[in-house]
Amino acid sequence: MRVSLFITCYNDTLFPETGKAVVRVLERLGHTVEFPAGQTCCGQMHYNTGYQAEAMPLLERFVGQFKGAEAVVVPSSSCVAMMRDHYPKMAVAMKDEGLQREVEELLPRVFEFSEFLTKRLGLEDVGAYYPHRVTYHASCHGLRNLELGDGPMRLLRAVRGIELVELQGLEQCCGFGGTFAVKNAGVSGAMLEEKMAAILSTKAEACTACDNSCLMHIQGGLHRQKTGVKTVHLAEILAGDEAMR
Repeated sequence: MRVSLFITCYNDTLFPETGKAVVRVLERLGHTVEFPAGQTCCGQMHYNTGYQAEAMPLLERFVGQFKGAEAVVVPSSSCVAMMRDHYPKMAVAMKDEGLQREVEELLPRVFEFSEFLTKRLGLEDVGAYYPHRVTYHASCHGLRNLELGDGPMRLLRAVRGIELVELQGLEQCCGFGGTFAVKNAGVSGAMLEEKMAAILSTKAEACTACDNSCLMHIQGGLHRQKTGVKTVHLAEILAGDEAMR
């Protein structure tokens, strides 16, 4: 299959290894990966903070870059949730019937990374090797908007060498929530404290998730407390293989 990668703006800027890992996994599975060079932000930051008019051109940009794709893979639950929840009504608000049709045709081909593996390809074992003790945090958008369910956990259980430890309060928010962490820093910090306590109780070497936004927030807290626990995107775990020993 020919897969188009939408890397997301914050992965491109802050976490480039995640995109590289997605490519390694998909190519190992026999797929061809394309990267449309004109891609940019999905518009979530603008739309969720009241700059909805400014988000409209980003919708047009996304559709223009990806409308011919066989499948679009996105290593971010929050970006996919933005597209599914808001792109159709944004296209309606723009009063562009052609754009509405293009959005309607494109969205069924857009997948979060783990969702693409488990629901589109029907896979659990992707040939990964990661010999570490790991716990998994379920991000809010993946859990509630995309309904990923236990898909990411099934992928992790099939990883060779991993010691997977279930996280207490798996469904509890880490407190990031984009600008929520800035506008409501006290509440966000308290939520983060609870999440970190749960992570540390697992004695895991690493915490993984499908969203680097959550992991960035969690890593900040873990680093400030000098815990030695790292965060790693699910794609980077699945990209590991026996050759990396």
